Amino acid sequence: QVQLVESGGGLVQAGGSLRLSCAASGRTFSRYGLGWFRQAPGKEREFVAAISWSGFSTAYADSVKGRFTISRDNAKNMAYLQMNSLKPEDTAVYYCAAQSVTDSLKIIVVSDDYNYWGQGTQVTVSS
Repeated sequence: QVQLVESGGGLVQAGGSLRLSCAASGRTFSRYGLGWFRQAPGKEREFVAAISWSGFSTAYADSVKGRFTISRDNAKNMAYLQMNSLKPEDTAVYYCAAQSVTDSLKIIVVSDDYNYWGQGTQVTVSS
């Protein structure tokens, strides 16, 4: 079992930045692929970014590419999502997800492939 707790959400003006954190506890965090997803009101949950357990592979949704950066610190059992140049359409609840993998470079972009989820943190971007 892995427990995930997100933090760092809040209200920011368009063009601003936020850094989301995901604190993990439980099993060996370093052998889990991680992802960030988001869900806006009335919309389905969507993929934002993912990182392999080695940290060497990353993937981003086209809508955030060049603005968001996913990273992890396995020694601290932490994952991060740095969000720059935020837009009103980035407003959503952001979720951290984790899944055990054996391939150090494996990226998981499908939400159904993750077994562990945090409770989410609200990000609101005002225009």
